[in-house]
Amino acid sequence: MPSKSLERNLSFLETGRVANGRVLRLVRSGPERRALESGQVDAVLDAATGTAFLLPGARRALSSAGSRIANSLLAALPREDYLHLLAELEAVALTFRGVLYEPGEPIRHVYFPNDGQVSQLMVMAARKTLEVGLTGHEGMVGVSLAQGVELSPVRAVVQESGSALRMGAVSFLEALERCLPLRYELSRYAYAQLSQARQIAACTRFHHVEARLACRLLRAHDSVRADEFHLTHEFLAEMLGIRRVGITNAASALQRRKLISYSRGNIRILDRKGLRAAACECYEVVRKLARVPLLMSNAVPAQTPDQSAPAASITAGVLLPA
Repeated sequence: MPSKSLERNLSFLETGRVANGRVLRLVRSGPERRALESGQVDAVLDAATGTAFLLPGARRALSSAGSRIANSLLAALPREDYLHLLAELEAVALTFRGVLYEPGEPIRHVYFPNDGQVSQLMVMAARKTLEVGLTGHEGMVGVSLAQGVELSPVRAVVQESGSALRMGAVSFLEALERCLPLRYELSRYAYAQLSQARQIAACTRFHHVEARLACRLLRAHDSVRADEFHLTHEFLAEMLGIRRVGITNAASALQRRKLISYSRGNIRILDRKGLRAAACECYEVVRKLARVPLLMSNAVPAQTPDQSAPAASITAGVLLPA
């Protein structure tokens, strides 16, 4: 069985491509080498650095012990490609009102939300803002980096608290270089985001506030996957690019129709079918754009790279080099 120190330090695991060469340098001969080559060993611990090098078979077993993958874009990748990303993914919390990027700042990390929502806001003169995109569990924040743009064109603000998997920009670009399915999925997602921004622009120009608010609440409901969530009048006004009193009037109208309940920023969906009837047609358009189809039939089963997951499925011991 793996040592307790290995279970506590899974963040140090290397990918199989790196581990194989490193392991053979650590263990050159003797019974340890034979055990390694026969598949009886799951990992090698480098005593000098304290780094555990998990072998490919054990890494796959460990990942399969986790819970469901919440991010649809990652779930769309073939198994082997997803597993190669595990060592670079870091679990982080998304806190309400947290700013991930500001316009013109370097994109240092990309985020794959598991839950929660991140708004992309265009920032205009006099600090006026307008939401031009929304990312939840279906996509990635920082997709412009995949298109060769290293500076953020928008302000990315957490609209609903949750969790995400984060990857450094350098690691992400390296993964993009070697992983064709990831490039393919991100190309599709980037197109969906661009189309979403176009639809939002048309919606802002032609549709009434009440219908736009109903549309926006439905999108929040889809992304958060809960009937109740937190959105203040002030934040909704920023996202929809209107005065706060307009949000107050529209929310009151939806509440009188018993479609939602609203109190101090806490919104509860009471009648989703009625809310869809109140929304403009943009909801259905954007909802279809947000769907990320599976790329191949051998996509990763729904599971998450939970680095704190127990390693019960790993049966062999840890080899300590002399």
